[in-house]
Amino acid sequence: MKVHAETRPLEKPLAGGTTGASVTVEPLIAGHVNWPIEMMESPGGRFLRLRLFKKLLSGSDHAVPCPAFLIQHPSAGPILVDTGLHPSVSSDPRQNMGRLAERFSKPRLEQGMDIPAQLRARGINEIPIVIMTHLHFDHASAISEFPRSTFIINRTEWEDAAAGHRPFMRGYRHAHYDFAFDYRTIDFDQAGVSSYASFGRTFDLFGDGSIRIAFTPGHSAGHQSVILRLAQNDFIIGGDAAYTTGQIEGTSPNAPEPFDEHQLRRSLQEIRLFHREYPNAVITPGHDPGFYRDIETIYR
Repeated sequence: MKVHAETRPLEKPLAGGTTGASVTVEPLIAGHVNWPIEMMESPGGRFLRLRLFKKLLSGSDHAVPCPAFLIQHPSAGPILVDTGLHPSVSSDPRQNMGRLAERFSKPRLEQGMDIPAQLRARGINEIPIVIMTHLHFDHASAISEFPRSTFIINRTEWEDAAAGHRPFMRGYRHAHYDFAFDYRTIDFDQAGVSSYASFGRTFDLFGDGSIRIAFTPGHSAGHQSVILRLAQNDFIIGGDAAYTTGQIEGTSPNAPEPFDEHQLRRSLQEIRLFHREYPNAVITPGHDPGFYRDIETIYR
């Protein structure tokens, strides 16, 4: 079954850029899910899929954070990357996440810690732009809370999430994004896409170099990462291209059962090359508890 929502292509940078602009970024945690470490770092070996399934059935007490990121652009205003878990998860996870996701991932969210509440606490009532790294349920759960925002999504990701076979088995829940919202999709094969540092294909969102969106598929069909220019260094929101810091550093095994293992390796190689060339830049893993426990409040 396909979704009814429609998209429009984003073929040129958005208005609001400022020459030489840099941004700030504030990591936010909007809930946790329980996920076996083996689902994040592959244990390898025979009958891997069967063993992973048994791990899911047996449950896990390994809580991993669901991050989102608040960017402040000097002229374009506040921008959000991913949405965290929906406010209703704090009282009834099944309502938003569905029965199976509630059973296998045990999502939880403290009252008042959803992203809209955290934004209101900062005096922010409107978010003009939301960039989605991808549309898996732990990142897209709260899309419904931003009806007036423009969403930036990889075209390939939208096509797979909206019309692909067996969406739940691939991490999607149509109810999270089947709305008549302003969805704008990036085609990374279009004119205007260029390389940046180690990344082969990036789109300059405002045309001022402050926010670049990088094509990093593999975890999902159209996963994308976000490269931010801060006053001193770059900051990369890696999304789920890497679940853990060890995967960025090349010391931990990659995730098992990605959408496309070859593409994931290529995307990780671009991230690792950037990390090697710019060791002072911050690169965020998707769900590493230790990383988000020690992360700074704001990066400028």
